[in-house]
Amino acid sequence: MKYLKQGIIASMVLMLAACGSEGGSAGGNQYITIATASTGGTYYPIGVGIGNLWSQELKDEGINASGQSSAGSVENIDLMKKGEADFSILQGLIASQAYNGEGSFEGNAYEDLRTVAMIWPNVEHFVLKDNQIDTGTISDIEGKTFSVGPQASGTEESTLVMMEGLGLTKENIKPEYLGYDDTISAMRDGRLDGGSLPAGVPVAAITDMYASNVGASVLEITDEQFEQISAVSNAWYQYTIPAETYPNQTEDIETIAQPNILAASIDLDDDTVYMLTKTMYENLDFIYGVHNSAKEMTLETALDGLPAPLHNGAYRFFEEEGIEVPDELIPPEAE
Repeated sequence: MKYLKQGIIASMVLMLAACGSEGGSAGGNQYITIATASTGGTYYPIGVGIGNLWSQELKDEGINASGQSSAGSVENIDLMKKGEADFSILQGLIASQAYNGEGSFEGNAYEDLRTVAMIWPNVEHFVLKDNQIDTGTISDIEGKTFSVGPQASGTEESTLVMMEGLGLTKENIKPEYLGYDDTISAMRDGRLDGGSLPAGVPVAAITDMYASNVGASVLEITDEQFEQISAVSNAWYQYTIPAETYPNQTEDIETIAQPNILAASIDLDDDTVYMLTKTMYENLDFIYGVHNSAKEMTLETALDGLPAPLHNGAYRFFEEEGIEVPDELIPPEAE
């Protein structure tokens, strides 16, 4: 959060230094903030990469975009509500709960939430020290010192929903609230048994875990466990992490995943969002070079799993591209 605030303050200083400010722009420049998550996961590098792309390709249009770290999806929703973030990367589960007023957003629905695209699948990585593993599945976290992710993060929310499917609560573990890099560091130091690190593969912190011989593994999710979790929320689908994705990982890992989406503030003007969306899809090779997980981003899968209506600017782009937009994704403000 402090890094995001620093980025916002820096942008405000630049904006005030220019003459004539209107609609988030100053002197012909428009400063775009993309809220992501902690630096050890996938949200941060992809958000930074998208910001760099927009700034590079749309320099002549006065676009200056940057990805900023945050506590993750739950905080990102709050930042967008407060006007402190223009875009954010969100877990599908959190976006759905926010838009529909469910889960931690019960009675506080964010009906102005607007989406841009599904970017890549968020793959669940429950990791545990090898000397604490019994069945090799996520049920092994019971009774362990386990990080559920930073407080008010999408990681914490999705982890607790998955635990609910297994009949577990925080009372069944010794919870910690750490970011990805800190989780692996604490496991390496013997201060933590395991943690939840959902992200697009490969996750930098998980690569570090395997490469530095922490003595830990990614736990699997059985068909039965998947069905139990799906009974609580149908936000996930089954996913296989292929062997050799991580150093010394010799076998496939059966887990689950949910979509990660790019969301936009409803307050952003249609022309800006149209231009940014178009630039993103016209430069997919650039985005693919940012992180391996981004290679699953395509125009054909852009609307998959979106839980809230498109921003009107993004809707216009997909309509021009001949993409059939489901009725539930057509923005109410569309003409």
